[in-house]
Amino acid sequence: QVQLVESGGGLVQAGGSLRLSCAASGRTFSNHAMGWFRQAPGKEREFVAAIRSDGSTYYADSVKGRFTISRDNAKNTVYLQMNSLQPEDTAVYYCAASRLYATVYTTTYDYWGQGTQVTVSS
Repeated sequence: QVQLVESGGGLVQAGGSLRLSCAASGRTFSNHAMGWFRQAPGKEREFVAAIRSDGSTYYADSVKGRFTISRDNAKNTVYLQMNSLQPEDTAVYYCAASRLYATVYTTTYDYWGQGTQVTVSS
């Protein structure tokens, strides 16, 4: 069982930056692929970024070059550094863990955090 707790969300002006953190419980964190997803009001949850246990990273086209996902296995934490934020990035951001694969599909992930709100004002 893995429990995930996100933090770091907030209100920021367009062009600003935020860093989200996701702290995971459990001794097998390093074996899990980790992902970040987001869900805006009235929209489906969408893939943002993922990182495999070997450190390979994947990004949605909409955030490529602006967001960076990373992990610190010693701290059981995954991060999402978000730069050049735009109003369309406004959403609840969710951290997720997969025992197998890092993919863009929500169904791949076995564990989810409660989410953290990110609001970008214009």
